[in-house]
Amino acid sequence: MNKESQNIEWKPGWRDEYLKWVCGFANAQGGRLFIGIDDKGAITGIDKYDKLLEDLPNKFRDILGVYADINLQEERGEKYLEIIIPRYDVPISVRGKYFVRTGSTLQELKGPALNEFILKRTGKSWDELPVESATFDDIDETAIKSFIKKALKSLRIAPSVMEDNTRTILGNLHLINHNGKLKNAALLLFGKDPLKYFTSAYVKIGRFGESDADLKYQDVVEGNLIEIVDKVLDILLGKYLNKSIRFDGVQRLEEPEFPEPALREAVLNAIVHKDYKGSTIQLSIYNDRLSIWNPGTLPEELNIEILKGKHPSFPRNKNVAEVFFKAGFIEAWGRGIAVMMDTCLKAGLPEPLIEEVAGGIQITLRKDKFSKNDLIQLGLNERQIKAVGYLKQNGNINNSIYQQINGVGKSSATEDMHIMIEKGVLKQTGSKGRGTKYELQ
Repeated sequence: MNKESQNIEWKPGWRDEYLKWVCGFANAQGGRLFIGIDDKGAITGIDKYDKLLEDLPNKFRDILGVYADINLQEERGEKYLEIIIPRYDVPISVRGKYFVRTGSTLQELKGPALNEFILKRTGKSWDELPVESATFDDIDETAIKSFIKKALKSLRIAPSVMEDNTRTILGNLHLINHNGKLKNAALLLFGKDPLKYFTSAYVKIGRFGESDADLKYQDVVEGNLIEIVDKVLDILLGKYLNKSIRFDGVQRLEEPEFPEPALREAVLNAIVHKDYKGSTIQLSIYNDRLSIWNPGTLPEELNIEILKGKHPSFPRNKNVAEVFFKAGFIEAWGRGIAVMMDTCLKAGLPEPLIEEVAGGIQITLRKDKFSKNDLIQLGLNERQIKAVGYLKQNGNINNSIYQQINGVGKSSATEDMHIMIEKGVLKQTGSKGRGTKYELQ
């Protein structure tokens, strides 16, 4: 007998309250409910199985609108039922309540989680919903013109669109519903004042010192999504990030602390995947890193590891993503994370850190691939971490200096540095013997 799992549940007998388990399986990935098996997996058998075989299909149909296979099974003379529930692509409820199987537990969906679930099951995203009170007076014509200019440059709309009026343009972008109402995406992308309808449609930027409690200064960036991307990047590059200067021949080049393509992709990713029913996007800059957090968990099809590789795109806000693509903001759906990874690595920076934090996704761009946390995760000891600190200040180290700063003998120093070479932290330079020096990789 298979163990209880996300797709299997055991019950010693039938009770009508178990209809919610059938509902939970139908709303998840489907599953099997066994009647006549206790929670330890022992087959206890059931009485009146003939009546259950007749009654249960009717209950599933009349109360849930679900059809399931019910099989009578027998083992060692004990009879039990196997109920096979398929996954349903429409939301299933039990007397107005919605349940979903998560792991080995059953959860009732309520509030925002229920809204999100129903939207997804009906094949819609939140940004497709109409704003009943909005009118075309809420649309910013300047934002429309800016979009057309960008989209023409990206060759993703026809030049003839310049002759269309606002209603036609928004209609062709699928931003008006069948009743002529503007969708959420229309107000987010082109609204004169998106905050009138969406209270969290802005970006907070903060510069911090040594801790989150040490806020040095901050900005709040407002506006529609067509203009807010450039606004955020301009403020970041002009006020928050230092620039290094180098020369290509006689040409003077200024480069920000983080590659501009990586910054842009991080901002775009947050905007396209943000849950606009939740909190605001928060961008935090520290001495050694930049983090951008947006509310909204990953879709069930993805996890952090899948995100890092080639993967299909599942934008939370499909209409926003489509308009961003036409405007040339997004080159290819599903490649934003890859662009961030590649540009950071080419710039000699560590791979961006992606985490699920506080009901949202946080992407962190880091300056130092040998931060203390990174070194601890590599398994370095305190002596080795201290040596890395010395190297950051002095550029190189030898065995003798390693012994002095750590108070250890030659053999311990040699072993420590050999481990650091194996872990990709150090590289050996100079002549061998007493002239051997080590630098950071």
